[in-house]
Amino acid sequence: MRLSFRIGQIAGVPIGVNWSVLVVFLLITVGLSVSSLPGAYPGYPWWAYLLAGLCAAVVFLAGLLAHEVAHAVVATRNGLRVKQVTLWMLGGIAEVRGQARDPAAEARIVGVGPLVSFLIGVAFAVAVLVTALAGVGGLLVGVLLWLAVINLAIAVFNMLPAAPLDGGRLLKAALWTRFGDRARAAAIAARAGHVLGAVLIAFGVLVVLFGEAVSGVWLVLLGGFVSVAASAELRQSMVIEALAGVRVDEVMSTRPETVPPDMSVAEFDDKFLRRFRHSAFPVTERGRPVGLVTLDRVRQVPPERRAGTRVSDVACPTDQLPLTTPQEAVNDLLPRLNGCADERALVVRDDRLVGIVSTTDVSHAVQRRTLRRDEGRARVAVPVDEDRWLPILG
Repeated sequence: MRLSFRIGQIAGVPIGVNWSVLVVFLLITVGLSVSSLPGAYPGYPWWAYLLAGLCAAVVFLAGLLAHEVAHAVVATRNGLRVKQVTLWMLGGIAEVRGQARDPAAEARIVGVGPLVSFLIGVAFAVAVLVTALAGVGGLLVGVLLWLAVINLAIAVFNMLPAAPLDGGRLLKAALWTRFGDRARAAAIAARAGHVLGAVLIAFGVLVVLFGEAVSGVWLVLLGGFVSVAASAELRQSMVIEALAGVRVDEVMSTRPETVPPDMSVAEFDDKFLRRFRHSAFPVTERGRPVGLVTLDRVRQVPPERRAGTRVSDVACPTDQLPLTTPQEAVNDLLPRLNGCADERALVVRDDRLVGIVSTTDVSHAVQRRTLRRDEGRARVAVPVDEDRWLPILG
């Protein structure tokens, strides 16, 4: 999820807001100030309803942020890296790199979010009770009651046992404990996510047919997001499992063709791009990497300027390049394969270039590992009769 603008950081985690969160803010503010609150608590001036709606929307978004920050803090304490927390139209996303080391850590990381939402809901419910006992009623009680209900609803919805919801990840942790197989547990939770997504979409269509267009469309969007995210989570889990224990030196391309930094782009085009099929070349000086020049970056140089432009002028500099070592785990490197390097990393040993890694190399490694795993499983068999063998999987 892309940040539209950053609002700060909490516990070292960048906090941002996507522009789509304005849709939620406006829907809540307008819905409460124009319809819900005036209908339930008449007799107040228009500005009071507007102020109540604005306050409720702000506090609601703050509750969502608290939910996601809780995930981020606990993930960090369990050894994972959190890239950012982003609020958007359908809630919040804490982008956590890597996976929990065991089911208990997984349960702690995912369970804290719904717990925070539940506690916020309970706090507002208590506030409603206290204000009622104190004889304070009207609009204030209406806002507190709405905040109590919506936060409790968020906690309950997130506990549904379907990925990518928190309940789906708790289901994954439980199945992981039961079967001892993270990939199998993730697959079951993802399939549950597909079912939930389909149910939400179908229910949303029914709601639209019954005349509640806004609520119905919202449910359809939510169902689509759940289904797509469940598929993505399943793919990511399969990749991480396939690459468990794989080091960079097992997947990297050794002895890559290198380019001197003072070569002109025109000469580079003639001697390298036309001769080799690669689309990226490390730029080195005395064996030390100083950048990476890619086909896409060369294309940005007009043909008439290529003779007077050096490779170093268009190369991605080393301070923006992901650098790795032969011994690093591929799973640790994967989150860094982005930016101007076109999803590549340079492999260095003692400050000297020894290889290059691309997402294509990683993809091939995943395919090889998956093939070997399937072949290994197929070889574990028991005789059923003289002409037939039954594979034992797991």
